[in-house]
Amino acid sequence: MKKMLQRLLIFFIGLPLVILIVCFLPHFNHLALNLTVIVFSALGAAEIAAMLEKKQMRISKIEAMILGSLMPAAAALSVGFNWDDRAAAGFFFAGIFWALVSGIFSRSKNFERCAGRMAAGFTALIYPGLLLQWIIKMGRWEGAEIIIMVFLLIVMGNDSAAWAAGMLFGRGNRGKIPVSPNKSVAGFIGGGAASIAVGAVAALLFPGIFVPRFDTIIISSALGAGIILGLLSGLAAVLGDLSESAIKRSTGSKDSGHLMPGRGGVLDSIDSIALAAPVFYLIFTLLFKF
Repeated sequence: MKKMLQRLLIFFIGLPLVILIVCFLPHFNHLALNLTVIVFSALGAAEIAAMLEKKQMRISKIEAMILGSLMPAAAALSVGFNWDDRAAAGFFFAGIFWALVSGIFSRSKNFERCAGRMAAGFTALIYPGLLLQWIIKMGRWEGAEIIIMVFLLIVMGNDSAAWAAGMLFGRGNRGKIPVSPNKSVAGFIGGGAASIAVGAVAALLFPGIFVPRFDTIIISSALGAGIILGLLSGLAAVLGDLSESAIKRSTGSKDSGHLMPGRGGVLDSIDSIALAAPVFYLIFTLLFKF
């Protein structure tokens, strides 16, 4: 019961904060949101590094936070301050370079931890930062605040509806996916329905923003395109959650951290968002004009 109350408290505090940041602080192409993404990417990378350390893949938390924030920082500079997009390639190369060469300075004579260190460095660079940067890139689009809110609602709606449907109807249909046995078929159906509903309603409410790209893909209406956007983005959100569950099980971790009461760590709260962000970005560019 305590965990449920904490989860609800985070939801009712967090959702208004997200709306405030996205809708009422659009300056410099959503600089406030971009900084939030950078901070969460850094904290998430530190948590993944802490989990990987249990498998003898060690980098310091400071290194992990720097690597995890590189790509969102590059995207923020590009979107908010018109930096050349080549800066992102430079940041990415810098992260790869450090992950590769930092093992040279190991004090161990047989370098038995070098491969694990490289693996941890590459992981911190990519997850979640490389994925979350696509939220920042949405800031370039006309009507970005609406599009970003729709994306977040697709993911958050999926999570909330899955939790509610699982609580109400999931008692006899849990355990179908071993990596997350507490999740139910009813929860997956409820979450998917919520994501589809958000995509469909958004396409109908904002026809000036969700304009179908009829010349490149056969979609009969904005409604159909919105349904596909919600379906695929919602599916990616579910897979993102399950992927992080697999990482936690592999490393013997119950939660990724303890910063988010009722939810665990930062990574526990953004795992779905991280994998869904590039999928939403790609599908939106394929289905809609921007």
